[in-house]
Amino acid sequence: MKRTICIFTVLFCCLSMAAGRNVGLKTVVIDAGHGGKDAGCVSKDSRTYEKNLTLDIATTLAGRIREACPDVNVVMTRSTDEYVTLNDRAEIANDAHADLFISVHINANDRTSPSGYSVHVLGQSSNKNRDLFASNMDVCMRENSVIMLEEDYSTKYQGFDPSDPESYIFMMLMQNSHREQSLRFAEEVQSKLEGGPIKVDRGVSQDPFYVLWKTSMPAVLVELGFISNSADLAQLRRKSCRDDLAERLFEAFRDYKAFYDESMHLGSGAAAGTPEPGAAESDGTLYAVQILVSSRPQDDPSIFMGYAPKMMRSGELYKYFIAVSGSRDEAASDLQRIRKRYPDAFLVEIRGDSVVRAR
Repeated sequence: MKRTICIFTVLFCCLSMAAGRNVGLKTVVIDAGHGGKDAGCVSKDSRTYEKNLTLDIATTLAGRIREACPDVNVVMTRSTDEYVTLNDRAEIANDAHADLFISVHINANDRTSPSGYSVHVLGQSSNKNRDLFASNMDVCMRENSVIMLEEDYSTKYQGFDPSDPESYIFMMLMQNSHREQSLRFAEEVQSKLEGGPIKVDRGVSQDPFYVLWKTSMPAVLVELGFISNSADLAQLRRKSCRDDLAERLFEAFRDYKAFYDESMHLGSGAAAGTPEPGAAESDGTLYAVQILVSSRPQDDPSIFMGYAPKMMRSGELYKYFIAVSGSRDEAASDLQRIRKRYPDAFLVEIRGDSVVRAR
């Protein structure tokens, strides 16, 4: 009996150590757009609803990820025809400590000629000569307007008005520390959708979607064709087409996960700056607040709020940490203040050359 207990104890310790080393993309949230009383876009003949198309594609995508990546926790914001608020969708992702958020939608237009797929991340257009409200704002306002189905939405959404341009200007003033990763995944999605059943590539754009703004992880919203276009609609009505789209989204996820997992093993990366006072715990663990991931080095000291930053390089990415401390409580205390300026900041554990999101 004692021998059996010892064996199980050893196995448990080994599994625990393996789990500690097994860092990477562990949780993905898949958001099937609309649902319940919110039908989303509706075909001209009223036979096809966006909410049904998105649920089918999202469910297939979730199944493919669970099948191919059993180590990944797959969470769906809805798995039935139910109404879920934009706030609740974001909170589901935040509460799950997700590493990636994928929101699936179908587009529409008053005209029947527009067609194709597009991928969106939170942000303002990278084209300096383009007015924020000259591109995709009709899509943003339509997707965001579902909050008006809720009672007392102005209170619940802290004054956000989907029809008021000033609300979007405020949104763009908020720091999004996950933009680089979001763009990378968006580009993976765009690449994988090329050559698929929905033919026209409308590109990757940065736009003020509320559900992307409120999620504190890399996030994309993908519009998989136009329900108002006869060619796109004919494809979307076919189960084989929807399965093909889900498979392409899965392939984008798979490739992004490989990149993400590699980036979490921060080997050969130089550290810039010196950790703030506070010795590491006996096992060498440091705690810090991650505020930024960038594809290029950052040398503006105003970014770091007076802290001496710690930078760790991972492949093409530069990760920046402030409030570095040997005390978890101390770093967590700083996190509350830092989030007033960086709402997407989060607590991490730094163990040698690896960074793990603190739970």
